[in-house]
Order: sequence, then structure tokens, then C-alpha cells
Amino acid sequence: MTAAFKIISAEDWAEFQASGLYPGSAVDLSDGYIHMSTAAQLAGTAGKHYAGRDDLMLLTVALDDLGPSLKWEASRGGDLFPHLYADLPNAAVTQAHAFAVDADGTMRCLDGATPWA
Repeated sequence: MTAAFKIISAEDWAEFQASGLYPGSAVDLSDGYIHMSTAAQLAGTAGKHYAGRDDLMLLTVALDDLGPSLKWEASRGGDLFPHLYADLPNAAVTQAHAFAVDADGTMRCLDGATPWA
């Protein structure tokens, strides 16, 4: 299974659970796709966009069944990032962990898991 990670707010996670589809954050909607990161890219994403927040969820997303709506595109530093040009279906989320990013960028799943390792 090829997987990537999506960081969302706990509030968005509750709405996602209720609806079964995640249309994306305000930034995702503005850019026209859902931003995700590989395990190697996750710390950079967390530190740049979520430092100092403890109201988050870290989702592990199975990419294999997302079809042609998933594109690997150059972004930060020229790295190829997974971008989803569709709503994210709940069925593609294989794990969800309450998540925090300390002010220094240190990532922590509040249950002690380290799915990016």
C-alpha cells in the first residue's frame, strides 16, 4: 500500500466523519486540490504550516485506490507531493490520530503512535 499523510483540524475531522467525504481545508479549496505529504515530507509540512497547534488529526491515506484524481506534483524544494483533485473519501483513511505540532515543529501523536516512522 502506498500511503501519504494529511493533517486536518479536529473540527474538520468530526465533519469528515459525519459526511464521509473531506473536500479539503480553506488552503486546499483555494489551491484546487487536497495537499498531502509523504512520510519524508511530513515534518517539513507540519513545522511550516501547523507549528504550535494541538487541535489536529493526522490521517494516513491509502493512495492506491484514489485513481486518476491523484497527481504527484513538484512543490517545496522540487519534491513531488501527492495532490488529490477530488474530495477525500473516508474509506481511503487507514489511520487517524489526535496530533500536535510543538512550536519548534516537533510532531506528536497524542496516543504515542508514530505512523510516519
